[in-house]
Amino acid sequence: MRLLLKKLLYLIIMLFIISLISFIAIHLAPNSFFASGELNPNITEEAIARLKAIYGLDKPLYVQFFSWIFAILQLDFGISFSSGELVKNEILTRIPITLTINITSMVFIFIISLYLGIKSAMSKNSFFDRFASQLSLLSFSMPSFYLALLLVLVFAVNLEWLPIAGLHSVKDDGSLAYYLDAAWHLILPIFIIVFGGIGSLTLYVRSLVIEILKSDYIFFARARGLSNKQVLRYYILPNLYPPVITLLGLSLPGIIGGSVILESIFSIDGMGLLFYQSALSHDYPVIMGILIIGAFLTLLGNILADVVLLKLNPSYNEQ
Repeated sequence: MRLLLKKLLYLIIMLFIISLISFIAIHLAPNSFFASGELNPNITEEAIARLKAIYGLDKPLYVQFFSWIFAILQLDFGISFSSGELVKNEILTRIPITLTINITSMVFIFIISLYLGIKSAMSKNSFFDRFASQLSLLSFSMPSFYLALLLVLVFAVNLEWLPIAGLHSVKDDGSLAYYLDAAWHLILPIFIIVFGGIGSLTLYVRSLVIEILKSDYIFFARARGLSNKQVLRYYILPNLYPPVITLLGLSLPGIIGGSVILESIFSIDGMGLLFYQSALSHDYPVIMGILIIGAFLTLLGNILADVVLLKLNPSYNEQ
């Protein structure tokens, strides 16, 4: 319980620091949504001043920041400059698909990396080990945007096996076909995220298992006649889960950040695409809202990883 309280306090402090840094960085950026010519070439300075007064942008920065913080505590992220809609509503309509993509990808990354890493380590220097190592290096070095464009060209344009972009090709009638169509559209984005995520984790798992196999308790377990499956179940996996889960928690920012690129390439109407569009239009309320939501989800993921570690290893609370 003490560990969880510390983590919650850490989450609050980090969210405040992230919000402060993001707020300063955005207001130091060149140009703005209300710059002369951005809205309308014929707009007057008086009209711009009135718009800034409506959105509270005419106040000192520290007043704007604390007003925004107090609004955030009430789950009020402001109003979008571009659409005039509540930022909260825009994010709530986009976040389910982004979470679906990222959570599904994390599950596949965890399963595939464990399998490849463990099998490679237990059959060291074999053909499978060399294949998995080369695949991991390719995954680690391949830019996701390049792989996305390459796969779209091959499987969507040339072979026409998969859809090029978007999330649906049929109307939303709540039927099974509608959700299967969405899953069909997500094959390429999820595959690219998974392929880009398994490389480093597979190599990490492989190195951990190799070190575990050198331990004395593994030697005595084999001397007692335990099979490879028993050694894996009772000795390797219990020692492997804590560092792997920790690494997955640390990988969350990269995976969530990758959604911006992939959702833009595949025109998936998620939080990543909304962030990209808002950045182009200097829509500060939406940008800040997405940054805070993304930071919260990342920190929450790390806390959940600690909870899982505490469940697997009660002595973790003492560390």
